[in-house]
Amino acid sequence: MSPTLDGKLVVAISSRALFDLESENAVFETGDDGAYRALQLERLDDPPPTGVAYPLVQKLLRLNSATTQPVEVVIASRNDPVSGLRIFRAAKHYGLSIERGIFTRGRSPHRYLAPLNASLFLSANPQDVRAALLAGYPAAQVYPASAADAARNPNEIRIAFDGDAVLFSDQAERVFKGESLARFVEHEVIRINEPLPAGPFKPFLVALHGLQSRARENTVQIRTALVTARSAPAHERAIRTLLHWGIEVDEACFLGGLPKGPFLKAFEPDFFFDDQAGHCEGAVSAGPTGQVLYGIANEANT
Repeated sequence: MSPTLDGKLVVAISSRALFDLESENAVFETGDDGAYRALQLERLDDPPPTGVAYPLVQKLLRLNSATTQPVEVVIASRNDPVSGLRIFRAAKHYGLSIERGIFTRGRSPHRYLAPLNASLFLSANPQDVRAALLAGYPAAQVYPASAADAARNPNEIRIAFDGDAVLFSDQAERVFKGESLARFVEHEVIRINEPLPAGPFKPFLVALHGLQSRARENTVQIRTALVTARSAPAHERAIRTLLHWGIEVDEACFLGGLPKGPFLKAFEPDFFFDDQAGHCEGAVSAGPTGQVLYGIANEANT
């Protein structure tokens, strides 16, 4: 039977999201392609430290077994193919079963997300993240300075999501930012039985939910959380939307504008996704964080 990625949760990830390559990236950003490639070859047998997305990748790959492989991780990197040698060697050094990689030598790898049927794209490059989101793929810009501890909760994969402009569209957030909190609450109560339009991360949550159902007997379990600034009574439309989608989250924090950081520290996520830079900056000490560059909060930066 020919190899296929059909039916798998496919995570496409850049080299800088998986490994700490910030010192090498400083050379890359100078535009001296030859110097960068030479540095990577010089360090070929020197594996870089693990990066912000390493704990998530390590745990997801533990869901695979000799008989079933529901998860596929693919390197999708602006690195050149020669520099890619070091990335594959580093993956092997850390015991990561990663066999596929795409190296585009300075160009965005987002165009390969379609043939990969990617469920998630993680990158430190904002332009690549925006391109992936515009193409309809769940994508986030990782914060390399995020706290990342692969040994924390080794038998659980914990993923937290913001609601509006992440799991859901920014429809309601536009009302809040364009009018007022009172108008936002009125808008949501009137539409309490009307499911929110899908946001960019609905496909990833759906794929994760399917994997969660299949992982019940696995030694590694998946736990999801909705961490949102919404509060009662606006919370109900969010929950009803998830029910309409046939999805349950394990935990939900309706914070009414309280800082998310302390609650995320209590949850201890392997990854948290939010659309707003302020929330992401407040979350980096709690765990790996990625900004979803989508919706009204990001329009000024497009």
